Amino acid sequence: MSTSSARLSAIQAVTTYKPQPSAFNFHETRPMDIYGCNVFNDKVMRERLPKQVYRSLQKTIRYGETMDPAIADTVAAVMKDWAIEKGATHYTHIFYPLTGQTAEKHDSFFTPDGNGGVIAEFSGSMLIRGEADGSSFPSGGLRSTFEARGYTAWDVTSPAYVQENPNGVFLCIPTMFLSWTGVALDKKTPMIRSGQALNRQASRVLKLFGIETDLPVVAYAGLEQEYFLIDNNFNFARSDLMVTGRTLFGARPAKGQEFSDQYFGVIPQRVLSFMMEVERELYKLAVPVQTRHNEVAPSQYEIAPLFEAANLAVDHNHQIMSTLRNTAKHYGLKCLLHEKPFSCINGSGKHVNYSIGNADLGTLFDPGDTPQSNAKFLVFCCAMIRSVHKYGGLLRATVASASNDHRLGANEAPPAIMSIFLGDQLTSVFEAYRSGHLEHAGQGAKKRVMKIGVDTLPPLPTDPGDRNRTSPVAFVGNRFEFRALGSSQSAADSITALNAMMADSLGFAADWLERETAAGKSFNDAVQSFVCHCIEEHSAVIFNGDGYSDVWHKEAVRRGLPNLRNTPEAIPELVKPEVMELYERLHIMNSAELKAREEIYLEQYCKTIRTEATIAVRMARTVVFPAAVRWQRELAQTAQAMQAIGKDVRTASLDAVTNDLRLLQDQTAKLEETCAKAERVQDSLKQARRYCEEVLPVLGLLRAVADRIECEVPADLWPLPNYQEILFCK
Repeated sequence: MSTSSARLSAIQAVTTYKPQPSAFNFHETRPMDIYGCNVFNDKVMRERLPKQVYRSLQKTIRYGETMDPAIADTVAAVMKDWAIEKGATHYTHIFYPLTGQTAEKHDSFFTPDGNGGVIAEFSGSMLIRGEADGSSFPSGGLRSTFEARGYTAWDVTSPAYVQENPNGVFLCIPTMFLSWTGVALDKKTPMIRSGQALNRQASRVLKLFGIETDLPVVAYAGLEQEYFLIDNNFNFARSDLMVTGRTLFGARPAKGQEFSDQYFGVIPQRVLSFMMEVERELYKLAVPVQTRHNEVAPSQYEIAPLFEAANLAVDHNHQIMSTLRNTAKHYGLKCLLHEKPFSCINGSGKHVNYSIGNADLGTLFDPGDTPQSNAKFLVFCCAMIRSVHKYGGLLRATVASASNDHRLGANEAPPAIMSIFLGDQLTSVFEAYRSGHLEHAGQGAKKRVMKIGVDTLPPLPTDPGDRNRTSPVAFVGNRFEFRALGSSQSAADSITALNAMMADSLGFAADWLERETAAGKSFNDAVQSFVCHCIEEHSAVIFNGDGYSDVWHKEAVRRGLPNLRNTPEAIPELVKPEVMELYERLHIMNSAELKAREEIYLEQYCKTIRTEATIAVRMARTVVFPAAVRWQRELAQTAQAMQAIGKDVRTASLDAVTNDLRLLQDQTAKLEETCAKAERVQDSLKQARRYCEEVLPVLGLLRAVADRIECEVPADLWPLPNYQEILFCK
């Protein structure tokens, strides 16, 4: 089948698609009946485990105490029996290597008994620790390639669950992934370590306020997941989409998102059916998904769960991404998690709603009705301000990738400058503290009332400030929203950084308050001096205006805030001395682990652009060029025929396509040559800069020529599904 006929077949498949009837009877089965049914949760453990074992395990899960290894065999036996009753035949340790993806190796419960049958085995040691071949995972030089041993270690704080498949069921056990020397080869291990550091320092501050809690202070996260859905036939008809996850060529459609008619619009029927099945599968896994809606761009959507403990939220987000991709196939769809699959329209992000607290305390970022009188809130909020100012470069590095570079600072995502939005109310409170005019701190602090002007509605209370969609870190009532994370990325790195930054600042706060009170100051005066110090030293990071404006970019330079515009500029922040000192002091990662991550992430950046360049060269030569040549031949034949009968010949179209064909050949050869030169560079950072500064611009020039040719070649000769077809055929 030619690419042109593949394009037409794709369109026909979209227009004639009929969804398969669902086997799920939603009339008889309520969502609450299936919620958490596939999770080895507290209810299951309480019912099945011996009381002493259950209590011992709960001390580890709820209070962070070291697990008693004596209970492992009992827990494993009960977990195995529960999973087999669900139909499971295998188990797997789920982990997140430094590829950023989910990894799993399945092992069977069953072994031959020597008498022609099998027995089911699953011991405590098999539950707590697994062995995975680590040789093919990126390690950044942490071990030699011939050293293949890697261990998975059970994360007892994240519940095990069974995953259903049309042909069976398997048990999934969330784990960490480490080398045989104990070096972290994954994203979960540093995140858990950072949570421990956060708890230690937050507890110190709370104790100074006279607050003691049996529960550890934990980070909370709510991860909003954006994604695109297109018909899978279009995906198969375009090698760039199929291999790289984004379109390397594609002319701007006549209509995009400029009418603002996509956002919160009526969800297409096929898409809504897909969403409902996704939610049903996630309900079984106790993923608390709550929101679904159309996003800004055509064929773009969002799913968002409720706030939960950050470690569990990250696990659930990986389950969400996996479920989105797998379920899309049931409806003839392709789920695109790439940050920028289409040029000219918004890309996709993953907002991290971040807070800290526990079930006893609630969120420690809750200002109450009068933030100026809530000293505890002011201290924790100041700690966040100090964190973003001191370690903004680290936070920027956690969202750096070749795909996310396409959207950061592009008027659809926050700029690459890390700043913090507080809103007018909080800003005025802090300014009053800094100026010493505390009598003005409460002015305008109470919640306003919105007068609707509709007789049937009561007055509605409003939030103290509007949201700033251009700010990378924005205060939104009782939490901070970190908006720079890309849709395909794991949130683990960003949460690790946020926890580490906050642990450092809370430790600084505890030291300050202890020192001031020891010197004879009252506690209230000590708090006031700490708040004043933070605002005086770190207010440069507070910005409530338009983050997209040129004025802000110039102002940020004046304030000394880094503008790390791309991945090669951002990733080296991971190995800055102050970052390595921070992570080592808090026992999160050592310098070797951080240097390995720098090496791995730069290597991934280079490989991503190299793959895109390779696909672009092949498509230019085998798809775009032949289509343009066919059109050139038709124009030449028409000109020749017109000349033969004595008619005036206008060759503007022929000249245009001929000129573009020459440019296409020139840019294709230049891209191939530039990419080859970049590959010869040995140093990872220098190679990444070469790809960024030399290869990407040529790729952009090649695209510009190909997109112009698309607008010249007749539709019946153009082989690739275009943006209009991909985005609007639903």
